[in-house]
Amino acid sequence: MSLYLCCYSLSTDLEEEIYDKVVDLTEYAKRQRWWNRVFGNSSGPVAEKYSVATQIAIGGVSGWCAGYLFQKVGKLAATAVGGGLLMLQIANNSGYIQVDWKRVEKDVNKAKKQLKKGSKDASTEIDTVFKKSTEFVKKNIVVTSSFAGGFLLGMAS
Repeated sequence: MSLYLCCYSLSTDLEEEIYDKVVDLTEYAKRQRWWNRVFGNSSGPVAEKYSVATQIAIGGVSGWCAGYLFQKVGKLAATAVGGGLLMLQIANNSGYIQVDWKRVEKDVNKAKKQLKKGSKDASTEIDTVFKKSTEFVKKNIVVTSSFAGGFLLGMAS
């Protein structure tokens, strides 16, 4: 009987201790901001300085401006490149320009060799940039998501 009481007492104490820890954990989770619960404690500096509404406003407005400018500059650049290629083709057909195709082929092959050499180094650089970008997005999730939405709206307008 005393062994049973001892085991019952141990299990009751253990249950109370576990219950206390679970309650502490839920209280801790309630005190955390929602982005910390979703993305962890790495949701850093911007998330702690400004309110969520301010972050959404800043990200949305800057994203819209960037999208609008990207759309306008993109159209201008496409027109300039397309017009330039058209003018070069007309000049070539009219006889104003003579293209040395053997030299072009030689230069293209040379560029291919250089790209093959540099591709090994580029993969590690791309991984580093990707990791840094991912960390930045995690730390500033509210601003980056509202920037993306604003950018899409700016592209559409």
